[in-house]
Amino acid sequence: MHASETKPGEISWTVAVAVSDVQDARLRVAIEANEAERAEIARVAGLRELQRLAAEFELTALGGGEVRAEGRVCAVVGQTCVVTLEPVENAIEEPVNLLFTPSAAITESTIDEQHDSLAEDPPEPIIDGKIDLAKTAVEFLILGIDPYPRKPGAAFEPILAPPDPAEHPFAGLAALKEPKSKGGPAKPPRKRS
Repeated sequence: MHASETKPGEISWTVAVAVSDVQDARLRVAIEANEAERAEIARVAGLRELQRLAAEFELTALGGGEVRAEGRVCAVVGQTCVVTLEPVENAIEEPVNLLFTPSAAITESTIDEQHDSLAEDPPEPIIDGKIDLAKTAVEFLILGIDPYPRKPGAAFEPILAPPDPAEHPFAGLAALKEPKSKGGPAKPPRKRS
């Protein structure tokens, strides 16, 4: 897929590894997004900029076509401080531990069993015999982004002005509480029968 064919919200950066390349041994793969790829990912992820995105994976064949992917995604993201609105940089480091399963083997019962055990996330599908490590890196980058970034030491302090009694919404009620004479508050007139 070319960048021009990318749907909104999708990323054109791909690093596909064939499951057949993993075989019996472990396969180590290191990837890093280039400047154009980082600009596209930053746009989709809602970042001011993405200065670095790299990942290292160790892939292990488990039999039955399954592959375990373990590793780490590292990034440096540029965001805007929610308090000061100034640029802020954050480092992201997310551990990865995923099970990839042939898509034909993933059923609702497989997902339900994984969900019930809470031991790990449901398996990710292997599509056309390949695992897209770039997609995995982007997903873990997005998981690691702080939704409310702050500059160090920045704190939200609301501006509190002393209330003006005349502007208080219940100021008119205070007049009703005032006594009309020395004998206490004015009593409503009685109805005659």
